[in-house]
Amino acid sequence: MMYDQTRARQSAGRTPGPAGRRSPGPEPLLPSDEQDKIVQRLRHALNTFADTPREALEEAESAYDEATAQLVNALAERRRFLRTGWQDQKSDAQSDELRHALRQYREITRRLLHI
Repeated sequence: MMYDQTRARQSAGRTPGPAGRRSPGPEPLLPSDEQDKIVQRLRHALNTFADTPREALEEAESAYDEATAQLVNALAERRRFLRTGWQDQKSDAQSDELRHALRQYREITRRLLHI
């Protein structure tokens, strides 16, 4: 099968999902409830800064540490999932699955570079 440059250039949000349907956009790297907890901690730090600046900074740092740890874990899990999907492919007949995995790697890497 030949390399399809047009399909390779398509953005990750426009690629068909596993069931052949189009996904609305990139999946969040962290679940929304985890994001909300971290945001609440940051808001609390901001709101208490005037009264207890050192404790507020420590809380903000802790929220940062939690966010980065969860992000690293989520990225490692995403990588394991993607690798499992393409590593076992044995023939060129599975090129669509391989192309999909390549797009996913591209999309995640682009998102990381824009942080």
